[in-house]
Amino acid sequence: MEHLVIPEGTSEPAYPWWQRYQPISYKLQSRSGTEAEFVDMVQRCNAVGVRVFVDAVVNHMAGLDRSGTGSAGSSFDSSQYDFPGVPYTEVDFTPSELCNSFDGNVNNYGDPENVRNCNLVGLTDLYGASDDVRQKVADYFNTVVDIGVAGFRVDAAKHMWPEDLEAMMDMTHDLNTDQGFPAGTRPFFYHEVIDQNDGAVTVTIYYGLGRITEFRYCQKIKWGIDDFSQLGGVYDPGWGMADSDKAFVFVDNHDNQRGHGGAGDILTYKVPHDYRLGVAFTLAQPYGYTRIMSSYDYGDDTDVGPPHKSDYSTDDVVITSDGQCSNGWVCEHRWPSIAKMVRFRNAVAGTTTADNRYNDGNVVAFSRGDLGFFAMVKEGTLSQTFQTGLPAGTYSELITCAEITVGADGTADVTITNEEEPIFAICQGCACDDTPIVTATQGPDVTPTTPEPTTPGPTEPSITDGVHRTVIFVFKQTNDGQDLFSRGGIDGSVRPDCTDDVTTDPCAIDITVNSLGTTTHYDKYNAWSEGDIKLDWFGAEAGQGTYNGEKASGSPLAWTSSDSSSPGYQELNTYGDHYWMLDVDMDCSQTEQGWFEVKAYLTNDAQGWEGDVTQSGTCNGGAGGSAPYTTQNHIGRCGYVNVFSFDGTSCTVE
Repeated sequence: MEHLVIPEGTSEPAYPWWQRYQPISYKLQSRSGTEAEFVDMVQRCNAVGVRVFVDAVVNHMAGLDRSGTGSAGSSFDSSQYDFPGVPYTEVDFTPSELCNSFDGNVNNYGDPENVRNCNLVGLTDLYGASDDVRQKVADYFNTVVDIGVAGFRVDAAKHMWPEDLEAMMDMTHDLNTDQGFPAGTRPFFYHEVIDQNDGAVTVTIYYGLGRITEFRYCQKIKWGIDDFSQLGGVYDPGWGMADSDKAFVFVDNHDNQRGHGGAGDILTYKVPHDYRLGVAFTLAQPYGYTRIMSSYDYGDDTDVGPPHKSDYSTDDVVITSDGQCSNGWVCEHRWPSIAKMVRFRNAVAGTTTADNRYNDGNVVAFSRGDLGFFAMVKEGTLSQTFQTGLPAGTYSELITCAEITVGADGTADVTITNEEEPIFAICQGCACDDTPIVTATQGPDVTPTTPEPTTPGPTEPSITDGVHRTVIFVFKQTNDGQDLFSRGGIDGSVRPDCTDDVTTDPCAIDITVNSLGTTTHYDKYNAWSEGDIKLDWFGAEAGQGTYNGEKASGSPLAWTSSDSSSPGYQELNTYGDHYWMLDVDMDCSQTEQGWFEVKAYLTNDAQGWEGDVTQSGTCNGGAGGSAPYTTQNHIGRCGYVNVFSFDGTSCTVE
């Protein structure tokens, strides 16, 4: 949004980071770029399954005694409560008689009316009870939701009445289906409520509105890394900490890493060893919904803004050859142990406890159900046998990529030798490679079996001409209620004449979906198959069937199994459970030399595209081989059985 601009030559720091937390209007132009650039970023991110959340400042406008021009060129005079860029006038701000402080500012955190009806550090407090203010905030929310954002962090929510927030949220649109969100999906809200047992406004008051920031976790994890014996108490209900299903947790944020709001004992990027341990433990343990910090280096100046060009607009993030950031950017999210622990977090989602706990004051270890095992060392190295809770087998350790064998009794020999990143993690379905695959999808995963060549296959072997039966399998273990779809055809980088009209799009491929069965197990598949005549990149086609009013999000895949006693049994599935299947007759003449591209799309609860895929050069299987070009999607052969793994690089063609 448009924000205050503090230029050089004043008594204040020039262009400080906090100027963008003093809004001038809801126009989408800031030090970070223009509205057009914001739209482009959001839609490019959505196209690859990365969701964008807006940091919304709607409790207040710019501070008193300020006037001038904002980052989008709007004039304002805060002392007159005049913000024509919205527009807001004096009637849109909290009446002075409702504030019970002597100077109009918040000064008594034991009084909810003082906290919510007075100016926070001199910032002009919007009157959230006003229908006009509620509508204008909702209009702002709707503008960015319609562009394609997935949700909001609401800044200073502690200083807003919950009923005002709820009214604004209720007027906010569902997420944009054109940006890949299923119909009826509500925005994700998380609210900044700094509750440190120091006032009358607590996190529990906001429970009905979404996730709530839990700042006490920052202090708890700092104490725990300093003294491993305290790690068992990072969630302390006796402190009034938010319930796990409500808590939004983090090691640090943009405020408290600088000693500002919610500050105290905090881990930051400035002590990398301890910070890595703190973030790794946060991602490994089950409490709360986790958020990772990504910073720029502010040195000793806690006011300085981000790296900038000569006009103080935000400078580019430069990625080095080893995948890290330079040009003043820290990018903690790219640090190898942090990036790879995200995979662990996703893989063990759904397990709510930490089992097989071990803590001797220098080594901490625990398992997450039968899906993952984690260990870390405070000082020195480690070579020890632990009960992992995992099924017997060979696993790829996430940090070092070493092969780890788990025995029939669930034990494994754990070795940690890197004292800068003294972290160990193995999990079902977790691959170790140099470039983490980051998606918007969270959910449990398991290790897919490697398909062996099979005799059964499509009935016609033709490659480049005619219509032939083609089968797609995508391995993905999902949560209850989730559905998987496929989208595909030929990428626009290969056929630059692609259009947005699926009926004439040369990048779409004609298909006829074949039934997999008539039992209730296939009700969704059969319903969504009606009218599905193209393998395309767009989602539901005009006239495509619905299931209980829910639109398709592409060509449907059905959950299948190789177990003949399972309701999802399919003869062509010789691989195991969780192989989602699409069976079509495909026009091979519309492919590229007999090859087509496909990517899976997950809906309900955790939704979105799988990540970009760097597919192995040669597909395995009796009909495998090398595709005629490279792509960021799975690529398979028309007229054959094609087997892929969600977010995986392998392919098998039979």
